[in-house]
Amino acid sequence: MNRAALLVLADGRFPAGGYAHSGGAEAAVKAGRITDTASLEDFCRGRLHTSGAVAASLAAAAALGLDPGALDRAADARTPSPALRAVARRLGRQLVRAARAAWPHQRLDALVRDFPKGAHQPVALGVAAHAAGLGPEDAAHCAAYEAVSGPATAVVRLLGLDPFEATAVLARLAPDVDRVAHDAVAAAHRAAREGTDALPARSAPLLEIGAEAHAAWPVRLFAS
Repeated sequence: MNRAALLVLADGRFPAGGYAHSGGAEAAVKAGRITDTASLEDFCRGRLHTSGAVAASLAAAAALGLDPGALDRAADARTPSPALRAVARRLGRQLVRAARAAWPHQRLDALVRDFPKGAHQPVALGVAAHAAGLGPEDAAHCAAYEAVSGPATAVVRLLGLDPFEATAVLARLAPDVDRVAHDAVAAAHRAAREGTDALPARSAPLLEIGAEAHAAWPVRLFAS
């Protein structure tokens, strides 16, 4: 395993734009669904096992070498919210820009050519992982970890939550992250044999509804 590349890709300081997004946490805070450490943990666990599991499987499949176009269509079908689809493409475009600087690769060049407005972020993440010499397991872990680390980091700013407690939430969720990543890799291998319908399509309606409401706010701390 190219462990150093994995650390670079998973680092929150990697300039892929994720720091500007709360993963739905800002809308959840305003709605009163996140108020403290316990509710943050519940939110992150729910996000991990729904949209996080979908993202991890898409990233693993892209790293495995499945057709990015088919995966991008699968991501669209699994993202009902227009606001979230737009966010995913913005993040995908920024991720590819950063990855091309770090790990120049023809598959990244092809994403820029084929998706001028950006591929969905998990698809871009999987291709970036491949370019960095990483495998589907690494891509799945990156996507699954992002599903919880983004909201946890955002809530520190949104609620003034103790950062030590937020980090403890991530530590407690580590076994769940591992399980989601493991299942995502298995799903990616099934998709390689059976097509993208074999990938999970788990729903998180409150995230979708919250994203649409959040996109209309005149003032907000995070982009999503």
